[in-house]
Amino acid sequence: MITEVLDTKLNMGQAAAAHAEKLIQQAISERGSAYLIAATGASQFEFLDALVFFNIDWTRVVFFHLDEYVGLPETHPASFRRYLRERIVERVRPRAFHFINGDSKDADRECRRVGELISQQQIDAAFVGIGENGHLAFNDPPADFETDEPYIVVDLDAACRKQQVGEGWFSSIDEVPTQAISMSIQQIMKTRQILCIVPDQRKAEAVRNCVELEVSQMRPASILQKHDNVTLYLDRKSSSLLNL
Repeated sequence: MITEVLDTKLNMGQAAAAHAEKLIQQAISERGSAYLIAATGASQFEFLDALVFFNIDWTRVVFFHLDEYVGLPETHPASFRRYLRERIVERVRPRAFHFINGDSKDADRECRRVGELISQQQIDAAFVGIGENGHLAFNDPPADFETDEPYIVVDLDAACRKQQVGEGWFSSIDEVPTQAISMSIQQIMKTRQILCIVPDQRKAEAVRNCVELEVSQMRPASILQKHDNVTLYLDRKSSSLLNL
């Protein structure tokens, strides 16, 4: 794992976006298309704002959705589909964006549908974060490290749900859904290159635990230690507890 520490959240986002642009251009050059995984949340704002302004042939780019709440309509301000449409799709018009329909009447069937789509492709790059509880996507602790299903229905723990309130997506924890559809750990780990983008002091403890302690299901993002091509982008605040 390569760790890059930038002074500010803005600088961190710009550096990660420049790296992402190189990976996308390389995939297009080598394969004619780039297949990407996009995360959401407040941690990705600066990164996505910088990425969409690069001169990329977005008609050759296909995105896959990382996770989505179960039962939340796309019209809700916290919907990840809404977030991704506003911050990626409507700005660059990629060839395709394969969304998770979180309000599908059958979540297990929806997992199978998007799982079949992603299983047909080798993913070039995943843009992810780390939750305050150490989660990767919505794989809260203890995460399932073994399932080979590409997408799974997961239960959201209290720490995860409190984070969503703290970031302003919901006004109370009672409003936060208790389940989500998430890309599995094994599916994320199949990606060629992973850029993990984690700003803010509130993430510092999770970053330290996932980087410096042993790999554990109780620290889901610690699994990234086992991937050959991970770059962790931090700002000064999120890196403040690391022994650099």
